[in-house]
Amino acid sequence: MNVQTKKIKIRQEIFTLTNQRALFWEEQKALILSDLHIGKTAHFRKNGIALANQIMKNDLERLSILIEYFKPEKFVVVGDLLHAGDNSDVDEFCAWRNQYSNLQFHLIEGNHDRISKKLESKLCLNFKSELMEVEDFILIHDFEKKHQKFQITGHIHPGFVINSAVKKIKLPCFVVTENQLLLPAFSEFTGLDTKNLPKKGRFYVFTDSEIYEI
Repeated sequence: MNVQTKKIKIRQEIFTLTNQRALFWEEQKALILSDLHIGKTAHFRKNGIALANQIMKNDLERLSILIEYFKPEKFVVVGDLLHAGDNSDVDEFCAWRNQYSNLQFHLIEGNHDRISKKLESKLCLNFKSELMEVEDFILIHDFEKKHQKFQITGHIHPGFVINSAVKKIKLPCFVVTENQLLLPAFSEFTGLDTKNLPKKGRFYVFTDSEIYEI
């Protein structure tokens, strides 16, 4: 897996964007991502749609490589860690999580995160809340106008359309505005929203080999 990076500065803090759908916050030593949707493939299989769980294995492999690359002290999921509650894919995720017992695991709850006390314990969470305030920043699943601080969000699964000579290509992206950093969906098994995006934003569109600022 090829990790490409691009550093940007927001409110005097350095964030490293990656082409692997996550960012690293240097000051906090935190790997930050959103929308893993663990359990989505198992949910589809349960409902009669045959999908290989290799999709989730690939997501977790990418996450492991990012952990080795950045050596974070914690990783933060900005909502939708899960897709449909507890299922066999969650068991696999927990087994993966146990490889990194020294790494703090923080969850900002998203609309899919229906987590009982039993499941919370199973996931080995160090922190779970509807939002997290860190200095001049708020980490929250979906943008809320009522907050005055800069927001790091997910939820939308942002995408950008590139028109080539042959066809239109949709690519995942980060979007940065005056008061928001919108993360791409970490899981590759998600759609891309190219319409409901923040206005007047800078787009950081990425491929397997490059990150482009648009």
